[in-house]
Amino acid sequence: MMETNVFDRTSTGEREISARLYNLTIGAVLCWGFLVNWLMVDNIPVELITSINPWVFLIGYFVSCLLGVFLFSASSNPLVSFAGYNLVVVPFGLIINMAVSNYDPSLVLDALKVTGLVTGIMMLLGTMFPAFFQRIAGVLSIALLAVVAVELFQIFILGIHQEWLDWAVVIIFCGYIGYDWGKANRIPKTLDNAVDSAAALYMDIINLFLRILRIMGRK
Repeated sequence: MMETNVFDRTSTGEREISARLYNLTIGAVLCWGFLVNWLMVDNIPVELITSINPWVFLIGYFVSCLLGVFLFSASSNPLVSFAGYNLVVVPFGLIINMAVSNYDPSLVLDALKVTGLVTGIMMLLGTMFPAFFQRIAGVLSIALLAVVAVELFQIFILGIHQEWLDWAVVIIFCGYIGYDWGKANRIPKTLDNAVDSAAALYMDIINLFLRILRIMGRK
């Protein structure tokens, strides 16, 4: 039976590919997502996005993301997984579009550079110390849920947002990048697993970028 979590897979029955092709596929799928996001930011006016009813936007965002995650997590077909990946990339692109519109382009570029550097470092650490990141996976999940709960309480009840929350999210997603990259290279190296791993890493990296951008924007 196919396991629903890509990083828990031990055998899929699919033909494995070389480690080089596997990693190249992960990189290519990630670059595709970033390219789509860049095209969305460059071509979709932010006013068009903000004109959408907030509830319609939120419902559409979560439906698209959840459906996308379900598709790439549950499917063993790389084309289906890639379709699910795009269902995550597009709504994330709308969020990115609104976020970057608030900052100077040079600051956005600096945030991208920092995100790329941090991502590279965490991938290296995930390769070197996969057992460590696997041990802290449960802590990361609990910490993320706690931070999200506190952040929602502050925003909707207290009407404030404290800077330490952004730093906490940065640390958590740094951990997730190391964990996901380490696990991605321990599961069977199939084409579908490469797409699924890229999808998980994409969400880690985008969340990291958005928080780094917010922190740098305050400076």
